[in-house]
Amino acid sequence: MTQQPSQSPQFFLTAPSPCPYLEGQFERKVFTHLVGDRAPELNDLLTQGGFRRSQNIAYRPACETCRACVSVRILAQEFQPTRNMKRILKRNSDMIGSAHEAEPSTEQYSLFRTYLDARHRKGGMSDMTVLDYAMMVEDTHVDTQVIEYRRRGADSFVTGRGEGELIAVALTDRMADGLSMVYSFYDPAHEERSLGTFMILDHIRRAAAAGLPHVYLGYWVNGSRKMAYKVRFKPQEHLGPNGWSRVE
Repeated sequence: MTQQPSQSPQFFLTAPSPCPYLEGQFERKVFTHLVGDRAPELNDLLTQGGFRRSQNIAYRPACETCRACVSVRILAQEFQPTRNMKRILKRNSDMIGSAHEAEPSTEQYSLFRTYLDARHRKGGMSDMTVLDYAMMVEDTHVDTQVIEYRRRGADSFVTGRGEGELIAVALTDRMADGLSMVYSFYDPAHEERSLGTFMILDHIRRAAAAGLPHVYLGYWVNGSRKMAYKVRFKPQEHLGPNGWSRVE
């Protein structure tokens, strides 16, 4: 697709393809481009309407026979961690996340490949090259950061950064009403840390500290075990035909 979008966004519909989450289903997506000066404002509006961002594209499911994908956002100001989540926070108390400009690095890509090879070897991203990864990170026209997680250093309270090996990474958009977790990955050798859960908990803390009401997690897919973790962070809201509704 080489056509440049006009001032008003143009929306396109993909052809049906096998659903990666539910066997026997086919997915279609509606999408538009996020470019130009209005990209941050448009991204906010579309995310609030159930879209997700991938590079400079905003998309949402438009499946003909299935409505299993549900947009989920956590109410960061009201969130209280469960006992298990508190244990995960304690287990990772030696970790610190530092936010950077949306710039890729060789270290990030090495961790990204390790993660994909261990967790998503047959997924749609499994053949991503270092150039593909670079595009995923830096091809953005909105307020995007890379948050790198490392062990705390002796002077982390001064620098705000950890030291040592890179253990986890989150690609995150900051919007007017919250943080949107675009993609995250981690070192599978640290499975005992529950790093996926820890990064979500850290984003909830960041949103609450910044006075932002929401953390957007993307889609919970009813019936998909891979997406079941998203409904554990309550209270949260689900987007339905009548707008966002609270789920305790």
